[in-house]
Amino acid sequence: MPRLLIIIGIGGFIGSVTRYLLTNFVNNYLSSNFPYGTLAVNILGCFLIGIFVGLFDRGNILSPEWRLFLATGFCGGFTTFSTFSYENIKLTQSAEFFNLSLNVAASVFLGFAATYLGMLLIKSI
Repeated sequence: MPRLLIIIGIGGFIGSVTRYLLTNFVNNYLSSNFPYGTLAVNILGCFLIGIFVGLFDRGNILSPEWRLFLATGFCGGFTTFSTFSYENIKLTQSAEFFNLSLNVAASVFLGFAATYLGMLLIKSI
């Protein structure tokens, strides 16, 4: 059990650092009140977990340890639902209802689509 927790923790550390770097990069590139960095990270995270699940479903391609490292650890640390929620509260408090609606709709619909595309990509290989 401690070994599995270390595997998950390392994946989470890598995912969290990657999230921080990518979010800052996107937000610096697209300076706006809209939380593009969080949206980009969440959509990419959905796509990646779709790929990982597709790989897991193919059989013995990845071990259970890799599943924990990639899906639970990396994707768990990489995606940012709590940040998503907080940023939407800030948009609500700023009365930026268009950006709020756009962010929620884009995150949900693009997230589902990215997860499905990731799974579909692996199934087509």
